[in-house]
Amino acid sequence: MVEKASTTLQRKVAVIGCGIIGLTTALTAQRAGFDVTIYTKDLLPRTRSVRANGSWTPDSRISLTAPAGPDFADLWERMARISWATYRDYLGLPGNPVEFIEHFVLSDRPFNTPHEENPDGRTGDYASTGMPQHGTEFARYSDRIKDIVPAPEELHPSENPFAAPYAKRNTLMLYNFASYGHLLMSEFFQAGGHVVIREFHDPSELTSLPEKVIINCPGYAARDWWNDKSLIPVRGQTAWLPPRPDLPYGLHYQGASAVSKTDGLMVQAYDLNNEGEMGSVGNSFEHPDRSESERAIKVLADLFARSPLSEG
Repeated sequence: MVEKASTTLQRKVAVIGCGIIGLTTALTAQRAGFDVTIYTKDLLPRTRSVRANGSWTPDSRISLTAPAGPDFADLWERMARISWATYRDYLGLPGNPVEFIEHFVLSDRPFNTPHEENPDGRTGDYASTGMPQHGTEFARYSDRIKDIVPAPEELHPSENPFAAPYAKRNTLMLYNFASYGHLLMSEFFQAGGHVVIREFHDPSELTSLPEKVIINCPGYAARDWWNDKSLIPVRGQTAWLPPRPDLPYGLHYQGASAVSKTDGLMVQAYDLNNEGEMGSVGNSFEHPDRSESERAIKVLADLFARSPLSEG
């Protein structure tokens, strides 16, 4: 979007939204020489962004294959490579705004065993229902950047410290939103950026802004504001426990996920009902579901209760 803005003769840009995407867009525009003002209902700490998982997984349910079209893959690859290079510049800064951690995927079955999704009676597809019905509808592009992203490795049983019989280990880049968000806001203001607290209710209200170039980054709010029904919630809620700096890794097991970050231990139920990619699709409720979180925590607690380390 900043490239498109650069083709105009305007030097003032409005960015709508102050989540992670809005702030990142604003900084990118500033680096391209624009004078940027952010218009937002809330500042970053009160946006949905700070409750997100925060892992660098750029093709994770980013689009559906058919609506995205055949040309999107090339655009996605270009964006992913720019993103990877950009965020690496934040490594090693105070507060670890961006860092790499070890991440483990655990299984009770060999990894080459086909995963059978429980469709829960779903029929049709996105084209016929307006909502994806099967995991195969989601686009997958990660093979296009496997030359730059650390490859996962399957652990030999002698190297596996967990109670699950099969384990893969990879290196995951993630964001610690408390320090990362503070850094983004500081960079934005240091570069002369301005923030105006304003809530929009209709696209026509944008005509009142003094800026003629507007970059829209309201996130999920665009579904109602712009009546854009193609925006679909596709991830579940996150629950946060106190930080555990002594456990600097993440793992997936039996539909539950945990990632240890500087601002808390994030727990997420991503597939407790064996729905595969369809877990949480269509659920826009953003606050933690306590019963779901407790189920995820129990899965992880049972795993560690069987661990040889806990027995010894």
